[in-house]
Amino acid sequence: MNETERQPDEAPEPAAGSEPTAGILRVFGRQVKRFRLRAGLERPEFAARTGYAVSTIAAYEQGRRVPPPRFIEVADDLLDAGGVLREMKEEVARAQYPPFFRDAARLEAEAIELHAYDTHVVKGLLQTEDYARAVFAMRRPLLDEATIEQRVAGRMLRQEIFTRWPAPLMSFVIEEAVLRRPIGGAAVQRGQLEQLLLTGQHRNVEIQIMPLQREEHAGLAGPFTLIETTSGRRIAYAEVQKSSSLSTERPPVRELEAQYGIIRAQALTPRESVAFIEELLGEL
Repeated sequence: MNETERQPDEAPEPAAGSEPTAGILRVFGRQVKRFRLRAGLERPEFAARTGYAVSTIAAYEQGRRVPPPRFIEVADDLLDAGGVLREMKEEVARAQYPPFFRDAARLEAEAIELHAYDTHVVKGLLQTEDYARAVFAMRRPLLDEATIEQRVAGRMLRQEIFTRWPAPLMSFVIEEAVLRRPIGGAAVQRGQLEQLLLTGQHRNVEIQIMPLQREEHAGLAGPFTLIETTSGRRIAYAEVQKSSSLSTERPPVRELEAQYGIIRAQALTPRESVAFIEELLGEL
């Protein structure tokens, strides 16, 4: 079964108010307002107690913004909602992602193995907040500030995979050109390189660099991600420009698995990659 999707990290944004995003946010907002009124709290008082601006509370109640997990937990306790708001936290969190990425985000969260090859930008799972913000700010057509912050929050939320237990086995192969591209400026680039070194220290994570000087290269067809879920499903996510395909059939998945093995063999080893990143840092 093949499903045509858009790229998770670089595709255009969906139209504002698209379903099911708007639907779940409106339902959540109505529940918050209902519990707030039941508790006898006016919006300014509720805002003061939760630590959010009145305008922000209004946006949450009207389903115009995605509330962060902290707000949901605080609101559930403060309004004595009995866990009703907390139960919606996962679906509300999914609304932070554009529709084309929600299935991929769910599969990613279920991964027991995840392997990715990247050619243009550092993969979202490895990005710092500043790097992610710079990537979203470069989108054309331009994104508004609220959407940028929403997308950054969603990207940071995905990185909880690194603290999950049992820890999934993960590996990343990144093109040297990606690390040399100063997206967001030298300070952002330095922070991103340092983040790669820190992430690579996890026992379940291996990061490898594909040097520009390689004469043989099996990854010329572009970036892709391989995922194996807890249910044993193996998925290949292949990206090309503004479209991508999510595949579960064995032939295309097996083909990319073999390709990834060759790419890893051609790249620098994890230890050599650490030394290479440290050398790049020394050049900044």
